[in-house]
Amino acid sequence: MARRLRIITGIAAVVLIAGAAAGLALAWRPSIAAIAPPRPDAFDPDIIKRGRDLAAIGSCNTCHTVPGGGNYAGGLPVPTPFGTVFSSNITPDAATGIGSWPEAAFVRAMRSGVSRDGRHLYPTFPYDHFTNVSDADDRALYAFLMTRQPVSATPPANQLTFPLNHRPLIAGWKLLYFHGGDVPSDAAKGAQWNRGAYLVEGLAHCGACHTPRNALGAERVNAQFAGGEVDNWHAYALNDTSHAPVRWTADALYAYLRHGWQADHGTARGPMAEVVDNLSSVPDSDVRAIALYMADISGTSPSNGKSPADAVAQSSTAQTDPAGAAIYAAACASCHESNRPLPYGGVNLALSTAVTSPDPRNLVNIVLAGVGGVAGERSPIMPGFAASIDDAQMVALLKYLRARFGKRPAWNDLDRTVRDARAAQAVSLAARDAPGESSQRGKP
Repeated sequence: MARRLRIITGIAAVVLIAGAAAGLALAWRPSIAAIAPPRPDAFDPDIIKRGRDLAAIGSCNTCHTVPGGGNYAGGLPVPTPFGTVFSSNITPDAATGIGSWPEAAFVRAMRSGVSRDGRHLYPTFPYDHFTNVSDADDRALYAFLMTRQPVSATPPANQLTFPLNHRPLIAGWKLLYFHGGDVPSDAAKGAQWNRGAYLVEGLAHCGACHTPRNALGAERVNAQFAGGEVDNWHAYALNDTSHAPVRWTADALYAYLRHGWQADHGTARGPMAEVVDNLSSVPDSDVRAIALYMADISGTSPSNGKSPADAVAQSSTAQTDPAGAAIYAAACASCHESNRPLPYGGVNLALSTAVTSPDPRNLVNIVLAGVGGVAGERSPIMPGFAASIDDAQMVALLKYLRARFGKRPAWNDLDRTVRDARAAQAVSLAARDAPGESSQRGKP
């Protein structure tokens, strides 16, 4: 019996040692030798220009530039359910950025989520999408970044809960969820559709925001584009579960992505406004390709198959909150029901996804903060009402808008949603107005 126990114990020890060895082998990645930062004139100007466009499509500046900081110098806090990750410095500074990275190290980070020194990168850097970027585009991105102004800046240390603050565990996450090569391809749909698929599923990483995530922070494979969460905003569903009152077409998506405004769908706000801001500088053909692909895969659901006229006709004043109705009449109707031209005319709220969405946060954020004008565009403007109406009035207005224009079940726990939105906006304003900082992020 004792001999049998020793044999079983020995086998178990061998299994544990083998498992640990396999785990270490999976987690370990070799470092790639550092180089002296390349001279900017070592890169072809045309490749640099293409890299600039690609960086804009990927919204690299949005995550890698903190308000008031140097362009691409990192330090932006990215909140997650597991703590806060701070974005890295991707300027060509040799000490604190990626100036000592050869192209092979940059490509490995994009394709495998591993830094030059062999550390696993947290998937807040969306390498699960960037792994689909082509060799030529990786080369152009590398050329663009290596010709930016070097900035000496070390991001704050990540603030993650134990044991997720140990990077080797990311190897296990990758084993479960990191699978590249998922770009759809269909020759019958034409070159523009396939270009859109490559951009959406790769560098533009649209699913990173618009797909819900599981308990370990990975995109849910059976719910692509079914809606996600980012920075206290709801990223709307883009598939056939969309709650848009009017179906998105390729032309409507193109106008929205190009100008941040479309008459049947409203204006881009929150993180989506930053995406539109970046797309405003890229080739028109790429924006059209993204719009064509997304419109094609969105499908048609009963909730969004109506024409704009049908959607407006279904709005009703029955069973609405009298207090909310009075606030709407005093503060909102003059723009949203006047048919005035832009910038003073607002979208008819019967067409607003913010009103028909199951999540009220976007509408709350917009009412509190308003809608600022876009330079060079004849887009809507709207004052923010954070200082002029209290929480109870906000809740009354939201109930009224949902009942009259949304024609959907009432939202739950609006009091807390309003409080959380005010708190989040207060934090954002404090960061924007901090001494020596600017509200403008770096541009490509």
